[in-house]
Formats: sequence, structure tokens, C-alpha cells
Amino acid sequence: MLDGGCSNKNMTAIRMIDKALRTDLRIFLSIVITLTLIGLVFVYSASSVFAMETFGSSFYFVKKHLIGIAIGLAGIITLQFFSRETIKLIAPLLFLGALILTACTLVPAFAYRVHGSSRWIRFFHFTFQPSELLKMGLILFLAAYLPHKKRRSSFVYGYLPILCIILIPSLILLRQPDFGLTITLFFTTLLLLFVSQFEIKHILLTLLSFIPIGTLLILMRPYRLKRVLTFFNPWHDPQGSGFQVIQSLIAIGSGGFWGVGIAQSKQKFFYLPMQHTDFIFAIIAEEAGFIGAFILISLYLALLYSAIKIAQQLRDQFSQLVVIGFTTLVNLQAVINICVASGLLPTKGIALPFVSYGNTALVCNLWMVGGIMLLVRAEIK
Repeated sequence: MLDGGCSNKNMTAIRMIDKALRTDLRIFLSIVITLTLIGLVFVYSASSVFAMETFGSSFYFVKKHLIGIAIGLAGIITLQFFSRETIKLIAPLLFLGALILTACTLVPAFAYRVHGSSRWIRFFHFTFQPSELLKMGLILFLAAYLPHKKRRSSFVYGYLPILCIILIPSLILLRQPDFGLTITLFFTTLLLLFVSQFEIKHILLTLLSFIPIGTLLILMRPYRLKRVLTFFNPWHDPQGSGFQVIQSLIAIGSGGFWGVGIAQSKQKFFYLPMQHTDFIFAIIAEEAGFIGAFILISLYLALLYSAIKIAQQLRDQFSQLVVIGFTTLVNLQAVINICVASGLLPTKGIALPFVSYGNTALVCNLWMVGGIMLLVRAEIK
């Protein structure tokens, strides 16, 4: 009788957790859908003038953005036919494949350079950014690998091998160069190590060592040093290195509290470069004002909160780490993007997740959402 009573209590607790998981997943998906719709509206608004002038159609970029959403949705649906165990098994292969593709950006025969960076691969008339696949592959690989890692308290046998693993993609990304993504992946990896209960002293030591290493990396490239100096005083060169940040600040300041109105931006008329990609937040703040910017930031915070709630209720550690890793990556990118647009960080080529134009990033982010759906459904079953 006692065993039966305990069993019933356990089943009731599991049902309650499953119900809460379903609710939190719905909230999570609702936030993703809202961010994606906001992106659709503002990609059109921010890019329409440039698209009309360059390609003869104001819908040029938003049509491509819709294709990215369609591919992302197709991936979400396809992922639901996989099992959690299958994803665990293929995670190392996904990481290796993404690593090879990212390394191909350093080969002139495959590389496609934009603004001096070799981050893209061109295949006929199609270009994509393999580092977006690398982000996804790395999170899945670490989530599959870390729970089985033994001797976590040992620096040489437990911690150092993980650093060596993250060092390989970091060197490739720095060679492209993509300093911003390197930092983002670095901090996401450290958080996953912390969640996986690796020694905190080793993590803190790594963080401290990043100060001299980061300083050296900045000094090694004159353009990075110039960006840092511009960050402290963009008005020193208002028509050169400080132009983009100044125009972004003008856009944000012009929005006031309520904004100038959707599609009414003045800065998108060839004043603000990259207005539909890296600096789309400035256009949102200009057109939707402080209230629009506040809502957008609140959505990212709500996404983080709902993901934490989901991760806390998941019993499988692989699933927990995937949810934490993906949401950390998204929010780190959002923080960096918004801070850059607001003049709070030096310029970095990091898009605003789900919102900025950039189909490779959008597709991979939606696929990761599909992966989270799969993992939550596997837990509920």
C-alpha cells in the first residue's frame, strides 16, 4: 500500500512537471514567433529604401527573409521526426561537419569576402555563413560530451581537453576574422562548464587569462584597436570610423518615447549603414521609440526566463545543456548587438537574433528552436 501510494505521488508529480513544461514551451515558442514577426516588419522597413535603390524592389530583402523563415519552419517540422538519442549520436558529426565548412572560408576557392571578412561560402548564386552552423554544432556536441566527462576536478584531464576543443573553432573564427563570435562562443562554453559542475577556480582562471589574451588580439589588428578608440570617442572621426555609431545614436535619439512611426525612419535613407542587419535595433528605436526598444529587450529577457524554467524541469542533462547553451548564445548576441547600436560597446558584426536580416543565422536559430521542441516532447513522453 505504501509503495502504491508513493508511486501515485510520483506519477502525479511527473504529470504536474509535464503540464508545466508544455506551458513553458508554449510561452517560449510564442516569444520566438513574436520576435520573428517583429524582424519581418522591421527588415522590410529598414531595407526598403536600399532595396529599391539597389535592386529595383522594396521587397527584395523581405522576400529573402521569408524564404529563410520557410526553411527554418521546414527544419523545425523535420526535426520532430528524430529522437533525442539520435541527436545525441550525431552531435559530434554535426560539429565536425560545421567545423570543416567553417574552415573552408579560409580557402580562397570557397571563400566569399564581405567588408574585408571571409565568413561566407558561395555556392553558385547561394551564399551562407557556416559559422552559424558551427554555433549550433558546438552547443550540441558539448551538451552530449560534458555529462559523460570524468575527472571534472582535474585541470589537465578534465578541464584542459574542453579548452582544446573550443580552441580549434576559435582559431578559425579569429582568422576570418570574427572576434565577436569567438567571444560569444567562449563565454557560452564557460557557462556550460559551470552548469556541468566543473571546477569554478578553473573557469575563473580562464576568464582572467582572457584579459591579456583579448588585449593582445586587439593590439595585433589595427582595425580592432581603431574600433576601441572610436568607441571611447566616435566624434574624433565623425565622417570615418565614428560615422556608423554616430548615425545609430542619431536614429535612437530621434525616436524619443513613442517613435517616429513604422516605416517613417529618416536614417534608413543612406545615413545609417547596415540598417537592416547589424544596426536594425537603431531603426526599431527610431520608428518605435523607447517603448518599442523596451518591449524588444523585454522579449529577450522573457525568452531567457522561460528557457531557464524549461531547463530546470528537464530531467535529461543533454536536453538541459542544449536549452541553456542556445538561449545563452541568443541573449549574449542580443546584448552585444544592442550595446553596439547604443554606443556601449565597440562595433562588432553580430546580428540581432530572429530580428536582423541574415538567413543563415535565422535558419539556424529556428532549427535550434525545433531542437528544443524535440527535447521537451521527448521529456514529456
